[in-house]
Amino acid sequence: MDEEKPEEKPTAEDTGEGDKPTSTPVIEQANEAAERMERANKQMEENLTRQEQIIASNRLGGTTDAGLIAESPKILTDTEYAEALERGEVNSLKEDGIFK
Repeated sequence: MDEEKPEEKPTAEDTGEGDKPTSTPVIEQANEAAERMERANKQMEENLTRQEQIIASNRLGGTTDAGLIAESPKILTDTEYAEALERGEVNSLKEDGIFK
């Protein structure tokens, strides 16, 4: 019963610090993704500011689409309409809303 236990030799270096968790690749990937998102958000904010400035300068400069008059279709006389219908330039069903 007084057997001596053989002295165990450590197989790895024992620094005495114990087991410390190391940073996992998942956490590093999440941090990198968060940094990319922050850079993208900053870039989007810069682009939005630039776009707002362009819109404001267009409004103040009078270069908007407001006030443009759409070209109205030419009104044909009965004779012109009949000739255009014979040539196939007009579609009477489309004008009546039957065929689009």
